[in-house]
Formats: sequence, C-alpha cells, structure tokens
Amino acid sequence: MSVQGKVALVTGGGQGIGRGIALRLAKDGADIALVDISRDALTTVAGEIEATGRRVTTFVADVGDRDQMRAAIDHAEQELGGFDIIVNNAGIAQVQPISAVTPAEVERIFRVNIQGVLWGIQAAADKFIALSRKGKIINACSIAGHEGYALLGVYSATKFAVRALTQAAAKEYASRGITVNAYCPGVVGTDMWVEIDRRFAEITGASKGETYRKFVDGIALGRAETPDDVASLVSYLAGPDSDYMTGQAILIDGGMVYR
Repeated sequence: MSVQGKVALVTGGGQGIGRGIALRLAKDGADIALVDISRDALTTVAGEIEATGRRVTTFVADVGDRDQMRAAIDHAEQELGGFDIIVNNAGIAQVQPISAVTPAEVERIFRVNIQGVLWGIQAAADKFIALSRKGKIINACSIAGHEGYALLGVYSATKFAVRALTQAAAKEYASRGITVNAYCPGVVGTDMWVEIDRRFAEITGASKGETYRKFVDGIALGRAETPDDVASLVSYLAGPDSDYMTGQAILIDGGMVYR
C-alpha cells in the first residue's frame, strides 16, 4: 500500500474528519499517532485502529501550544519508531457577524486554526530535517479558504491564512524534499456542522436543519460530504503519487466552489 510502514500523526484525530483520516491511513498501511484534547475520544479511535492491525499511540495536546505540538511529534517518533506524515486537521468553527466578534473569540479561533497549523508545520519540518528524511505536511483548509462566507468571516480568515501558510511552507521546505499541501472540504456531516447550523438558527431565525439543508442543496453532486470523502484525498496527499505536488489547497466539496 502507498504508505505501508510509514508513521502518520493526525491532530483532531478523536472525532469527525480526523477520525476518518486516521482510519483511512491505517487501512493504507500506516501506523498512527492520534492527537486530540479529549482522552476519551482518543481511546475510542485508537481501539478502532488497533482492530485494523496497525500500531497506534495517543497524545493529549492543545495544538495551539507550540511546546505541546513538539512533544506530540517526539512522542510519535519514540513510540512508533519514525515520523513521515503530519495531518494538521484540528480546527474549530465560529459563526458570528463581523460586527459582533469579540477579541476573546478571535484569539481562540486564531490559536487553534492558524497557530495550530503553524506549530504543526514547524515541528514536523524540524523533525523531518533532524531525521534526514523527506516528509509530507498536510493541512486542513476549507471552501472558506477560497471564498469568504457571511457569518463565517473570521473562520474564513483563518482558512485563508492556512492557504498562505501552506504556500509559504511549500516554498521554504521544497529543497528539503518536504511537500506541503492542504485539503479544502465543503459541507461535511459532522458535529461541527451541527454546531454551525445551530448558530445560524440563533442568529438568523432559521429553523433547525434549515441552513445545513440550504448548503447541501447547493452541492452539484447532490449530497453532503462524508469524512471518508475527505480521507480519500488525504490518502493521496500522504502517498507517493502526490510527490510532485506541493503548495496546493485542493477543493473537495462535491461541486460548491470552482477555482
């Protein structure tokens, strides 16, 4: 398989898209380091990975803390005997009119969605270089990293930032054989979208589920996205078939945003 015997670390791996990515990479033959803030969620997903026959280790960390991200990567190398791939998947949403956003809200989402990716890029690249090996850095972006959305202005700003970091890091690390790419999902049927729908209902007066259905109705392929849809793209980015691709933020949204 394409990543057979490789070691992949997935942040936000205890749920949703992160869980789907971790399980797919394990199916592809990688050993998995799961990072999340929820120990219980990590334990559950670790059990699912063990059932595939791959090795797995877990690490509780706040991705917005630079030292904790470095510790997580050190842990992955020590426990699994190497380090080859990082998926900076962890992220949070925020639904708020621009006029109502508070400094605390900005600080929180920037810490997770931007700094979490930055520290992951930095620590992973340093580890690849220390190990004298090529590596794959894969970041979570979004359709909101290609187009700003009303009531998702600050969230969109964080995802535009992820695109910028992906491009800059790709240029900085190319000479080391390290590729940096991002995946940009659309409307994925996870707990994050349950929360987004709830907040839209609070702000706009829409009924429960109305915003979710409205977005799904705009998908050309006619259905909501699943974590497995996203994981299929990440599998490609993690494997050798994408070795000549770097600096890209790839839309995988069923046909919503066209670039």
